[in-house]
Amino acid sequence: MADTGVESAARAATARPGEPSSHAEDARRRLLRTMPVTERRLQIAGVSTAVLDGGKGPPVVLLHGPSAYAAHWLQVIPDLVTTHRVIAPDLPGHGASEVIDGALDAERVLAWLGDLIAQTCTTPPVLVGQLLSGAIAARFACDRGHRLSRLVLVDTFGLRPFQPAPEFGLALQQFLAQPTEDTHRSLWRQCAFDLDRLRRRMGDHWAPFETYNLARARSPTVQAALSSLMESFGMHTIPADGLARIAVPTTLIWGRHDRATPLSVAETASAQFGWPLSVIENCADDPPVEQPDALLRALHTAMSERWNQGANA
Repeated sequence: MADTGVESAARAATARPGEPSSHAEDARRRLLRTMPVTERRLQIAGVSTAVLDGGKGPPVVLLHGPSAYAAHWLQVIPDLVTTHRVIAPDLPGHGASEVIDGALDAERVLAWLGDLIAQTCTTPPVLVGQLLSGAIAARFACDRGHRLSRLVLVDTFGLRPFQPAPEFGLALQQFLAQPTEDTHRSLWRQCAFDLDRLRRRMGDHWAPFETYNLARARSPTVQAALSSLMESFGMHTIPADGLARIAVPTTLIWGRHDRATPLSVAETASAQFGWPLSVIENCADDPPVEQPDALLRALHTAMSERWNQGANA
């Protein structure tokens, strides 16, 4: 397999000083202060986990992508909390979630997710996983689907080996090896269909979004967590017999112009497993940031439609 950038960056990474802590934390506060949620900290599977929690109604758990954090959903949460209880954690080793000790292997991460659901949800939630966390969510659902009411996979990894388009892989490798404003924007030009439009839409949120992204990408602990999670969940294909065991209503949502995992991968999985597929136009691999309104429409449809018991057979 061609080097995707994650392996090279993990080998090359050294402990580099990041943004001053106060600067990064100020950026995080600026992202969170307009969101109708409470931030709290839970001790889960040896991970001191930062969790955003808000709204009333059926529970929805939102899992962000690699090197990101819960505020990645900042344009989605304000709508969802009007109809649902929203739980959005920072993944282990990401954002403000600290791995206290021990290896961050697959079983520990799946146990972490199960304990998160147990501590925050009184009924089985809708589990929404994006990119890397889509693979985590799918792996969880393979054998623990009874813990969920529905599964939504957004541009998920795990349906094939991680083999992004060459230009995406190069931009990813350059950013992980040397996180700067230039390499961050080069990577986002691969993650977005139209970065200029995305930045205009985010408005005043873009500056703290970029600042916090860079601060976390420069953290050796985040680098280590990303490497572990990609090796455990993101780099490889989930076996088809495992995916076939998912017995909970499952929906795929995909950006038409995804350069990390192309739409054809979702189309194949949709046909193979009977999972409905919603395609988001003018979008690459990050609908929560680039096309939040379209993502919300697709999410509400996925959460409300009736499920054919035989569709996933």
